[in-house]
Amino acid sequence: MKAKEFDKKFDEGKEDILADLDLSTARRPNREQKRINVDFPSWVVDSLDREAARIGVTRQSIIKVWLVERLNAEAANKSN
Repeated sequence: MKAKEFDKKFDEGKEDILADLDLSTARRPNREQKRINVDFPSWVVDSLDREAARIGVTRQSIIKVWLVERLNAEAANKSN
């Protein structure tokens, strides 16, 4: 399929275009995972575990969510 045909199919929105895509090679820029190690005092880990259990998520999930929230808040403060 030529790009022009694909664009038309997408713009019209009448047909599903997913079958025309090779999603096995799809990437989301700046979303690649990168592993890091962080050492916390045991009281911090205990607090994280309690809060994670309270809301029903993993320790890793709560760390990620809180860090992203803080980074977003800092970015918003800088733009004001």
